[in-house]
Amino acid sequence: MEEKVYKTMGGAGALNIVLGVLALVGGIAMGVLLLISGSKLVNRRSHLTF
Repeated sequence: MEEKVYKTMGGAGALNIVLGVLALVGGIAMGVLLLISGSKLVNRRSHLTF
């Protein structure tokens, strides 16, 4: 019974690490995309009219 618990906990821990890495990579990618789009807006601000 205890082995089952340890295997389940190990699987949950591995899944948490994988999801954490994916969240980190996704966050960095979104940050880079936001910086790029923001710099494009700043460069083209003279062409924008409201």
